Amino acid sequence: MADGSGVVTGSGGGGGGLLDLGAGPTPEDNEAFRLEHRGIDLIPESQRNMRPSGLFWMWAGATWNVEYLVYGALILSFGLSFWQGVIAILVGNVFYAFLGWASIPGPQTGTTAFMVSRAPFGRNGNRFPSLFNWITQVGFEIEGIVIIVLLIEAMFSREGTTLDTAAKVLVIILAVIVQFIMPFLGHATILKVLRYLSYVFIVVFIIMAILVIPHAHITSLHQHTSWWIWTTAVVVIVSTGGLGWTENAADYSRYLPKDTPKAKTFWAAVGGAAISSTLLELLGAGAYLVSPKVTAVTGVPSSFASWFFWPFVILALPQLFSINSIDMYSSGVTLQAIGLHVKRWQAVLIDTVVAGGVTALVIFKGNFYTDLSGFLDYIVVWLGPWFGIIIVDYLLRRGRYDVNSLAATRGGVYWRDGGFNWKALLSLGLGMFAAMMWIDAAFYVPSYTGPISNATNGADFSWLLGLIVAGVAYFLLSYSSVPKEASVSSERLQAPGS
Repeated sequence: MADGSGVVTGSGGGGGGLLDLGAGPTPEDNEAFRLEHRGIDLIPESQRNMRPSGLFWMWAGATWNVEYLVYGALILSFGLSFWQGVIAILVGNVFYAFLGWASIPGPQTGTTAFMVSRAPFGRNGNRFPSLFNWITQVGFEIEGIVIIVLLIEAMFSREGTTLDTAAKVLVIILAVIVQFIMPFLGHATILKVLRYLSYVFIVVFIIMAILVIPHAHITSLHQHTSWWIWTTAVVVIVSTGGLGWTENAADYSRYLPKDTPKAKTFWAAVGGAAISSTLLELLGAGAYLVSPKVTAVTGVPSSFASWFFWPFVILALPQLFSINSIDMYSSGVTLQAIGLHVKRWQAVLIDTVVAGGVTALVIFKGNFYTDLSGFLDYIVVWLGPWFGIIIVDYLLRRGRYDVNSLAATRGGVYWRDGGFNWKALLSLGLGMFAAMMWIDAAFYVPSYTGPISNATNGADFSWLLGLIVAGVAYFLLSYSSVPKEASVSSERLQAPGS
């Protein structure tokens, strides 16, 4: 039974604890434009009415937006030639396979990414990567809100009005209030809005391509940097794409029925995100040839046609609010996974206030595009190792989870040493250390270049090295213990009355 805080009393999967399920689920939670009460619930099979096509269009809607066009232009500003940029985009987007793999546990467990993360890390050990994820999600939220505010400023500037400090503060407050609505309502609203906005933005993309391609002359860009620096561009593409979305993946795929074929889950996520992301980033690289101003969202229309400004802004703003909703929904359930006893909508409110406050600091004190590049470079330090551990753990247990133990506040298969799995935490630490050895963040704040990066003329393979080191370390420490846990989970699933 559920108490007023949404905590469901139970045996914790035989481990002696409470089931940490958030608010009690209702069928209405699956309806768009109605408040979703779910947080980190184990979604009942009877209420998982998403289909793989729905997951496809959700991720398509998440990436059919102007931010990905800017990312494609941004990497050329590092000094890359056009063809270096194209190769970075194509290589970087291959790693949307990570998003596909991270989506598979969702239907199998019926819960969120950082509830699944309790399997390798333990109930209390999981607080550390969950905190890193919350900071990352809020960072992406801030990025989106800042871009929205800058676009609104550009709208007023277009009409000859310069916003003073008070007006900017008012714009930030209004943007934050509007941003709160979709994640407050929940996943069904987000999915529906993103699906229909993706249809609209496909049309906008075609128009932009028609406007850019005749004027994008490859020979007009006389720059070429070393292939070592090229790796930093790949980091941006990977961190904003396949690796950068892994921590959101199961938050949405959990609404797929448990018997959904794994291949369909994988390809729905990969196809929905990778196709649109790749096309927009390639268009962004082409637009950079027309006007380098495209590296700033407010400069995008100047790369196309003067009449395009108002249609672009009118369509870009709702798209930006919508993609931000994905991060804000996930950051809310991550707060619950950390152990904060709040309802999902209360967690969203906390995140909204925090994101709004930091947005104001960035607008008035920051250097947005430098801050953004640094943020995208540094988040892979924890994200790569975490994902490496998650995937190795999944393979070792062959996708068999004890869902009651995932939800138990105490006890269960994953309780281990007081709720900590030191093997996973040690592996995470080793992976993060390795990532810092091969990172090139010399031009960001804080400025830092790892010794391996120094030795390789500024190369940045931090995300890959961290992932491999953490994954290998976890495998060596856990190759015998994790399959035993999975066997216990299977026995419980097969036990009479389980």
